[in-house]
Amino acid sequence: MDANFDLLGDPIPEGWGKRGRPQHIPTEQNRNKVMMLLAFGWNNERIAKALSITPPTLRKNYFRELKFRDEARDRVEGNLASMLWEFAKAGNVAAAKEFRKLMERNDLMGQHLAAHHVGAEKAKKEQKLGKKERAQLEAQTPNTDTPLGELMAQRAAAADKLN
Repeated sequence: MDANFDLLGDPIPEGWGKRGRPQHIPTEQNRNKVMMLLAFGWNNERIAKALSITPPTLRKNYFRELKFRDEARDRVEGNLASMLWEFAKAGNVAAAKEFRKLMERNDLMGQHLAAHHVGAEKAKKEQKLGKKERAQLEAQTPNTDTPLGELMAQRAAAADKLN
C-alpha cells in the first residue's frame, strides 16, 4: 500500500480530515532522530518538541529507544565509527583522517577511564570502619598509654615469640 506524505515528509495517517486528532505514526527516520537526540543528552520534553508531539506520545511510541538512554551515545558513536571505517576502506582519505582522530580520542578516553578506575579502587580500599568494626579492632590492640594496656602488649609480644 502506498503511503501518502505531507509537506514535512511525515506519513498521513488514516482517517485524516475526520474528527479528532490523527494518531502519530512513528517512522524509522523519527526513531533515528530520537536516538541521536538521546545521544546529545536531551530530555524527553525537548525531544517531544523537536518531533512536534507530546511527551506521553513520545513515551508511547518510542519506548524502545528511551529504554537505552544511557547507551545511546555509545551506539551513535559506534555507528559513526563503522561508517567512517567503511568509507576509509573504500579509499576516502577524509574519512580515514577522521577515523584516525576518532581512534586517538578513544585511546585518550580509555587512558583517562583506566586512571579513574585505579583511583576508584584506592578509594574502595580506604573505606572508613564502622562503629562495631572499630570497637573490635580496638579490643584486639591494647592502648599502651595505660599500665594495663602496656602489660597486655607485653604479653601479646611474648605470645608471638613463642608461636
